[in-house]
Amino acid sequence: MIDTAQLHRLPEAIASQAPEDIHSLLGSMALVIPLLDTLPNAVFFIKDLQARYLTANLTLAQRCGFKNVAPLLGKTSTEVFPAVLGPVYTEQDQRVLRQGITIKGQLELHLYGSREPGWCLTHKLPLHGRDGRIIGMAGISLDLQAARDAHPAYERLAAVDRHIREHYNEAIRLDDLTHIADLSIAQLERYCKRIFHLTPRQMIHKVRLEHASRLLLGELPITDVALQCGYTDHSAFSRQFKALTGVSPRQFRQNAAH
Repeated sequence: MIDTAQLHRLPEAIASQAPEDIHSLLGSMALVIPLLDTLPNAVFFIKDLQARYLTANLTLAQRCGFKNVAPLLGKTSTEVFPAVLGPVYTEQDQRVLRQGITIKGQLELHLYGSREPGWCLTHKLPLHGRDGRIIGMAGISLDLQAARDAHPAYERLAAVDRHIREHYNEAIRLDDLTHIADLSIAQLERYCKRIFHLTPRQMIHKVRLEHASRLLLGELPITDVALQCGYTDHSAFSRQFKALTGVSPRQFRQNAAH
């Protein structure tokens, strides 16, 4: 059985094999991909040097609106994801491929078929051939909801999460959250990272930006969107939104309109 909590290590395990070329790697992965198709809360893929899909699991294909993986192959994220975010993913892929950087635990906003936002933790790394050159890249994204497990403090943290969701448009102090959870600051930070893979402050920003992404699909002025989501400083809202989505609120709105 695959432990989803350890799936982020899969790209590294693949990269450590140092195949002769990308096609050799795909051949060695052929028997494993069907097993990855059974994971409903994680997407996996391998791409070529042009950031085009060479293989992926069924979950990724379904999130892009396809019944199987075939329509994905040969295309970039820009071509298969909603215009509001697809180009951001492709730009990230190109940095991995051209600069050889590794991305670990990047919090990303996804938009699914229902246009409801969902958050995941993305891991990407370049794949090197035996001669050391980059031959492609591999990546995996885990839904944050799937990161929750049977931790003894989960119910306390669920209360924290509910408080944030009910009061995201207000000033939320860390002291308020520690009181709700009946935990010390250190315990709250540690358990939030373990269960949600986020700090308490990141949880607050995540909820606020979930609501902001919905409001930006309408015609409400961006300044008003910021205020309704708990940001009194428009520039701070814009910086935080871009940090977690890769685009500014204005770009997000423009892309969504296309």
